Amino acid sequence: MGSPRTSRAREGWVVGVDSGGSGLRIALARAADARAVGTVTSREPVRTGPGGIEAAHLLGQVLPAVEALRERAGDGPVLALAIGAAGMATLGEELRAVLPGALEQALGVRSLALAADAVTAYAGALGQRPGAVVAGGTGLIALGTDLTAWRRADGWGHLLGDCGSGAWIGREGLEAAMRAYDGRRGGSSALLARAEARFGPAAGLPAALYPRTDRPAVLASFAPDVAGCAAGGDPVAGDVLRRAAAHVAEAAAAVCPAPGAYEVALTGGLFKLGDPLLVPLGAELAGQLPHARQTSAAGDPLDGALALAAALATDSLRLPVEPKLLHVAT
Repeated sequence: MGSPRTSRAREGWVVGVDSGGSGLRIALARAADARAVGTVTSREPVRTGPGGIEAAHLLGQVLPAVEALRERAGDGPVLALAIGAAGMATLGEELRAVLPGALEQALGVRSLALAADAVTAYAGALGQRPGAVVAGGTGLIALGTDLTAWRRADGWGHLLGDCGSGAWIGREGLEAAMRAYDGRRGGSSALLARAEARFGPAAGLPAALYPRTDRPAVLASFAPDVAGCAAGGDPVAGDVLRRAAAHVAEAAAAVCPAPGAYEVALTGGLFKLGDPLLVPLGAELAGQLPHARQTSAAGDPLDGALALAAALATDSLRLPVEPKLLHVAT
């Protein structure tokens, strides 16, 4: 027979929330298997204010979604809830202060995990096994653990880091385009043509880019063009992708538990750029992490949030609890 808590989990629900720059996804699952039975998507990102990520704005989207999901799925208590949010490590103070009491009052939830989105990406990709995960999209962050502590590399934003990310690749490609426009060494006429097709005349690019508040996303929008030029044989674009691959592998190596053979998983839209990035990345990983085994990500950050919530509901959480990365309130 299982423990009373495990037995109750078979009859209860868990909720996972993935909050990022493009909005929220909220999913409901049985605690016993953490497989989603319903998902609600909001395209409205959670606001940030003086206290960080705004708890009231998040609750205003999560609570109606959970009630709607429960109405469709059937009766049963919500045993645990996990939220993975971009900026949780540095902007999550208000969430950590407000959400435990608010969610217990509204839903009866008494087990809550508040995690950085890199943690839910890790849990979705590798579950609760030791290893390393690189989450790449507009930005890039690597997270690794031996199940006693977390190790983090990069994730410092497009001005200070995110090396090898979509924004980094896009910026390098646009710089090469502007070099070609000027007639300087290191330029690429192929990238210049792509840049002007996407953004208009090259001379107007600074005025079009610099005032934007979403500059990282705009830069990252050019990454597929860089990959396309690399696939077409452009040597400058190919060099950008090779250097990006080296940065990604360096981030993985920085966080991979050592010594020992561990799994390394890649997750996020960056790795949909295909062979122009993946082929040199495979070589870089083999060179920098000869004892690690690259594996496919089992799931995404929303799957990871559900897995964390299910682990709380069944008293089976093995990932390290650290205040800024994975905060647990029970």
